[in-house]
This record gives sequence, structure tokens and C-alpha cells, in this order.
Amino acid sequence: MQLLKRKILIDYQLKHADSRIPLDNWMNLIRLARWKTPQDIKNAINSVDFLSGNRVIFNIGGNKHRLVVVVVYMAETVIVNWIGTHAEYSKKQF
Repeated sequence: MQLLKRKILIDYQLKHADSRIPLDNWMNLIRLARWKTPQDIKNAINSVDFLSGNRVIFNIGGNKHRLVVVVVYMAETVIVNWIGTHAEYSKKQF
């Protein structure tokens, strides 16, 4: 999969050192993934949640951080929508 808006994740890693390794691992997973359906994502990462508009929520770093992306299956593209701490996510309206 192609990852768009990667800079958002890199900037976040600079502010949250504990997210560096988990986000690097997640980005490597995305690079190797070939998801065609939401079930493909669920098969790869059981802890994901889905929102409308092909948005997917990933728990990062033992659920300390939440990552929201948009998956464009036909284009094999993942677009970073938002990342924050679990506490910040709880206050967000998606």
C-alpha cells in the first residue's frame, strides 16, 4: 500500500518518543500490505475499528496512541487522517 501524509506521523514521532518504534512498525506493515477489503485489514490486525467513509482506526503502542486513516482499496493507498493520544481520541468527534 502507498502511504500518503506520512509527514504527519513523522512529526508526531518527534513529539511522542514512545510512538517511534510502534509507528515505524506500522508504516512497514502498510508498505507490505495489499488490502482489498476491510476484512483483509481485520485479518492482519485484529484490534482495528472501522468508521464510515473507509476510515480505519489503529491502536498504536499498546493503545497509547490512536491513528485514523482513510483506505482507498482500489488505489492501494492509505491516507493519514489523524493521530493522537488515546485521551485526545476520546475527546474527538469522528
